[in-house]
Amino acid sequence: MHYDDKMKNRLKRIEGQIRGLIHMMEEEKDCKDIVNQMSAVRGALDHASAMIVSKHLEQCIRESEEDNQNPEELVEEAVNLLIKSR
Repeated sequence: MHYDDKMKNRLKRIEGQIRGLIHMMEEEKDCKDIVNQMSAVRGALDHASAMIVSKHLEQCIRESEEDNQNPEELVEEAVNLLIKSR
């Protein structure tokens, strides 16, 4: 599967958030601030995961139409990927 620059940049921003989180811990920032930042990272990662699964599903359905595959199985696989990512 091809991952475009937008997706890679999104993950690089998440990487920056995590580096910031580590820096906050090293500076012994308040736990409330750290937990808030962790929640933001989790939300961003969840969103990125959903986008990847969505693109995967779209690509698989297109290919299934060409290969006469059952799209219902592909949808089930995508849903399982989303559940696993949570």
